[in-house]
Amino acid sequence: MADSLLLETRITQQKQYESKPFPAVISPPSSSIPIPALSLPLFTQSIKNQKPYLDSLLHGSGAVLFRGFPVNSAEGFNDVVEAFGFDEFPYVGGAAPRSSVVGRVFTANESPPDQKIPFHHEMAQVPEFPSKLFFYCEVEPKCGGETPIVLSHVVYERMKDKHPEFVQRLEEHGLLYVRVLGEDDDPSSPIGRGWKSTFLTQDKNLAEQRAANLGMKLEWTEDGAKTVMGPIPAIKYDESRNRKVWFNSMVAAYTGWEDKRNDPTKAVTFGDGKPLPADIVHDCLKILEEECVAVPWQRGDVLLIDNWAVLHSRRPFDPPRRVLASLCK
Repeated sequence: MADSLLLETRITQQKQYESKPFPAVISPPSSSIPIPALSLPLFTQSIKNQKPYLDSLLHGSGAVLFRGFPVNSAEGFNDVVEAFGFDEFPYVGGAAPRSSVVGRVFTANESPPDQKIPFHHEMAQVPEFPSKLFFYCEVEPKCGGETPIVLSHVVYERMKDKHPEFVQRLEEHGLLYVRVLGEDDDPSSPIGRGWKSTFLTQDKNLAEQRAANLGMKLEWTEDGAKTVMGPIPAIKYDESRNRKVWFNSMVAAYTGWEDKRNDPTKAVTFGDGKPLPADIVHDCLKILEEECVAVPWQRGDVLLIDNWAVLHSRRPFDPPRRVLASLCK
């Protein structure tokens, strides 16, 4: 049972899966606490006091939205992340252009607002990935800009029903991800991290070492580098929930890893190097869209996602919009 500050509420966008709301939504009580008394320290203390309850809510629903709490700045968001007590996850090997803001907080993918960011599990294309993600809405979008989320096991079940042979091949061979990186970040691209910020170094030897630690092949090119990752499993087993999950960046890479260096249809293949059938990839995209929940951002919202259970994406938007993120082990 939550303390009186953390109440489960309902919003119209929620879906029900196995009688659990998706996402779960937590808000402060509307009447019992006068608004001036609802302080950030009171909220972070409630998180610490109710950690087992919040953990079980996250485990049951896959995602929890905190709405209506006084989280008014990046520093305040950092305090909320710290209150949960999860270890920080360094963003090494990720593709999105981001910049550090404060403490454990950085910007979410900074690709242009007219671009959609397709569904993915955070860093599913590398062997080490965060288990929890936080997003925070500092400036709510003028229009659009939702972060749709979808339950991975639901996608797996639907794909297995519709394309059993394809899913079997994925389970047998996994996926290969190929990405061509410039030296520096390219903010016009959704996968525009250069090799220096991908591997958090300017030293080529150290970059090679960090790539090798990820199991990634790194080839130097005239103006940057090419990385080949895999074969890496595309279906994982979520032991804590005892079910298989659609844990990959297949649709994201095939439909979104496009810029002046990268052709998305070559960015991801079966683990044996054979091309993926375009019709099935687009069918998967359709399933993701059908099953997803897109809650419009409100200023101060904090969304906690279990990266094992849930894929996320981003819809195009009319600026301004500023959503910050933090990754946890």
